[in-house]
Amino acid sequence: MTDHEEDSGNPGDGPHSFSEGQGFSDPYEGFDLDPPELSIDPSTIDPVDSYAVADHLDERNIVSDAVEADDLIDVGLEYMGINRNEQAVDSFERAARYADDETTEQEAWVNKGIAHAELEEFEAAIDSHREAIHVDEDGQFAAEAHTNLAYALWEFGKDEKAFYHAEEAVRENDRLGQAWYNLGFIQNERAQAEDALECLDNALRLGFRQSDVYEEKSRALDELGREEEAGEVAARAEKIREEQEAALVDEG
Repeated sequence: MTDHEEDSGNPGDGPHSFSEGQGFSDPYEGFDLDPPELSIDPSTIDPVDSYAVADHLDERNIVSDAVEADDLIDVGLEYMGINRNEQAVDSFERAARYADDETTEQEAWVNKGIAHAELEEFEAAIDSHREAIHVDEDGQFAAEAHTNLAYALWEFGKDEKAFYHAEEAVRENDRLGQAWYNLGFIQNERAQAEDALECLDNALRLGFRQSDVYEEKSRALDELGREEEAGEVAARAEKIREEQEAALVDEG
């Protein structure tokens, strides 16, 4: 599944989320979210001037040889942090274009796909993640490409292909908790509760302990007739969610 063939067909009647909120619980799992200091701070940019960071880069990097793909990825991540996903897409696309090594190019394509998914542009997200896999099937970010491709395909109504790529993700990197969670979610949807439970336990063992994971584990336990355990796990999920909501109130 590393070619560039278009997925045909229409999206499903309703969106399917692997986790609450914007796609995956942590779409940046495996990526560096603590970039080096940039020459500008996006938080100081006039929000009306949504292209200010990109314009600054254009002015600084008139000569293409001077463009640093890593800096463009950092700027894209900064844009995503302030919900400027269209500008993030532009930054990641530039990064992929100017990357001088496969690892950086693959990272740029994966991040571009994530930004498209945040915009609910799932067909574009699919194309970006396929491009990332095409760059290097066994690359550093191959597992992230597969798991995020699985999400985009699922949202686009391509359930079987989503399952394939969810499995590929854990084959590529069995230490990626997010990938185990996503696979467990799909297996719950496919009524494969025992397999789902194993995947979700793997996610928890690897430190991926979001409320969504516990909710899916509770769902699997309930399907297996283990109602008491399911209730305990569901209570744990609710407690985590309440703590998260309280933290957001405190930050506000």
